[in-house]
Order: sequence, then C-alpha cells, then structure tokens
Amino acid sequence: MDYKKSGSSSQPKGAPRHDEHNRKGSDKNPFGAKATKAELLARMKAAAEARKTQG
Repeated sequence: MDYKKSGSSSQPKGAPRHDEHNRKGSDKNPFGAKATKAELLARMKAAAEARKTQG
C-alpha cells in the first residue's frame, strides 16, 4: 500500500489558514476603499515611531 497518497492534501504554499480576517468586503477591508498616499505615509511613520520607542 502506498501510504504517501493517503490522507488529505496539503494547502498551497503561502496560502493563509484563515482568510476571513482580511477578506474583501469585510468591515476592516470594505470594497472600493483605498487609502490615500498621505494616509499610508502617516500610518507607516506612526508604526516606525512605535517601533523606535518600543525597542
């Protein structure tokens, strides 16, 4: 018997286990919502500043 072929198939490499957290159309990621470049830059700067103060 070929035991390699038994059991369930593995997930594709790099696929998230749970995609419901960031699925399109959810509250956190609504359809058609696109952040402006200024908003993205501000968020990146805030994250960098938080990392500096943390460690």
